[in-house]
This record gives sequence, C-alpha cells and structure tokens, in this order.
Amino acid sequence: MASYFDIQVGNKRARASAWGYLKARGNFAVISNHVSVYAHLMDACIVNDEVVQAQAGDFYGGWITSNIVGPFKGGAGTMGW
Repeated sequence: MASYFDIQVGNKRARASAWGYLKARGNFAVISNHVSVYAHLMDACIVNDEVVQAQAGDFYGGWITSNIVGPFKGGAGTMGW
C-alpha cells in the first residue's frame, strides 16, 4: 500500500505531492522507504540542470527530460495502450 506525503517549503504546501511504499515486499523491497515526487505539483523539478516536463495527466508521475524518448501515457487517447 502506498503512503502519500505533503511537501512544504515556507508557507507553500503541495498536498499528497509525493508517495512511496514504506513496506514493499518481495521483488519490490528495494523501493521501500524511497519517495517519488509528482513533478506537475511542483514549481519546478530539475535533473542535471534541465527542468523536467511533467508527464501528462494526473495519474502518472513521470519526469520527462530530453534523454527520454516517448510515446508517453497520460495524454488524450493513451488510455488503452
């Protein structure tokens, strides 16, 4: 089961903007206690000096950079693939 977290900087708070599995088991145990941040809920997320593009939609939390090749799920017409 995933746990969701708020991110707060100063007086600004993004509710449920990060998530993680605190007790992942089996093959997924390696991701226990790691947190993923929804880029679309942040002012900016940066990887190697590049501002990431948030993956379309509100379900996927992908961080798209110039090094990642699509297509990407989340936009109109991508529900069935």
